[in-house]
Amino acid sequence: MIVGASGDLAQRKIVPALFALYCQGLLPEDFHIYGLARTPMGHREFREKLAMHLTCRYVPGESCAAKTESFLGRCYYTAGQYGAKDAYLDLFQQMTAVEGRGAVNRLFYMAVPPSVFLEVAGALGDSGLVACGSREEWSRVVIEKPFGRDRASSDHLVREMGKVFTEEMTYRIDHYLGKEIIQNLMVLRFANLVFEPIWNRDYVENIRISWKEPIGVGQRGGYFDPFGIVRDVMQNHLLQILALLAMEKPSAYNAAAVRDAKVNLLRCIEPPAPEDVCTGQYAASGRGPAYAEEPSVPAGSLTATYAAAVLRIHHPRWQGVPVFLEAGKAMNERINEVRMRFKPVPGNLFDHRADPVAANELVIRIQPDEAITLKVMNKTPGLDLKLEQTELNLRYRTAFDEEIPDAYECLLLDVIEGDRNLFIRSDELAAAWDIFTPVLKTLEEQRVVPERYPFGGGRPVAAERLARRNGMELAG
Repeated sequence: MIVGASGDLAQRKIVPALFALYCQGLLPEDFHIYGLARTPMGHREFREKLAMHLTCRYVPGESCAAKTESFLGRCYYTAGQYGAKDAYLDLFQQMTAVEGRGAVNRLFYMAVPPSVFLEVAGALGDSGLVACGSREEWSRVVIEKPFGRDRASSDHLVREMGKVFTEEMTYRIDHYLGKEIIQNLMVLRFANLVFEPIWNRDYVENIRISWKEPIGVGQRGGYFDPFGIVRDVMQNHLLQILALLAMEKPSAYNAAAVRDAKVNLLRCIEPPAPEDVCTGQYAASGRGPAYAEEPSVPAGSLTATYAAAVLRIHHPRWQGVPVFLEAGKAMNERINEVRMRFKPVPGNLFDHRADPVAANELVIRIQPDEAITLKVMNKTPGLDLKLEQTELNLRYRTAFDEEIPDAYECLLLDVIEGDRNLFIRSDELAAAWDIFTPVLKTLEEQRVVPERYPFGGGRPVAAERLARRNGMELAG
């Protein structure tokens, strides 16, 4: 069941992912999809809207039409208010008419703003749709970030949601964890002996994790403005990447052990001081409007559309290694990547030469065009000894013949199978909020004005200064 089924998330991501799983034979044989939203609509119109976003990556050719028709025939829609018990009772009657009254496993996906999570959960509980633990069937709920605005509101959300859905029933989704290359981080580290010995402060000079996109908030201004870029991207996506990158080796490859390792790492990160954080907001340029001119953005908003922070991990493995996080909208490129820069070679044999000897760097590009690149020094062909930095490059789309699944495909299949490895546990959520809650409170109480940067331009100047103070030079 999808609550908020008429919205973009459901129409463009969730249902297409379910269709992809269906085409691969990965959904239960007797599955049905029920949508609920406030938009007045019937089954036929709902199916027509869904059909616009379905693609046939896994069933090309004539068989696609038959698969699409069969899939859409299992999709149903009910109009109603999110917190109204009567809407869910109407939905329950519809479900009973389709399925009968036997034991049924139910997956609830809240594709709605976080502000209505609790009223939806309450209405679901009151309607009797949520299975109790002693019954034969299971119920699971998926909720999207942001999970609160700070540690206190996050704790409140966890506590109140827990009155309807237990922690074991709750799947807090961060779609970045479903991306193929993010899932590969643990394999890269722990299945290759070459990396683990140098994955520490003795060899690593700094770590950079960047998330940039060239578009502004557009029509999403009303959603984005109350949260800002730190809550929307940095506190969740980037911290999750850092946790997987820097955590200790889990005791086993299972959900409990992996999430324990991530929590332990997050608890070692010191909340950044105000001087270790800078914020920006995009201004008008020939490429786009100013943030304050976007629809639904209130006049005089101080919401940051760019932020950079330097974090420090108080753990023997990483002590003294600065971690630079940055996230920004309306930037000069679309990219999400990790750069792990290694220290210069001590006593370098070739230091006397005119050719500079650059430090090694491991680059993990998450999007676009997933790749893992190791930058190393080599001798160029020729009679002279000339050095040049080259790349050992693994590009996913050329190295692997398999179709790279969408992140939502991976994560939804995990929910159906009860695999919690890629979902955020409540104590993990609390540890992440503890890192950024203090500085968010300072920025808002002091009404810090973000530095302006042009739409489609580079990062704010303050970010360059912050990086240089911590021994880094930023490119791009």
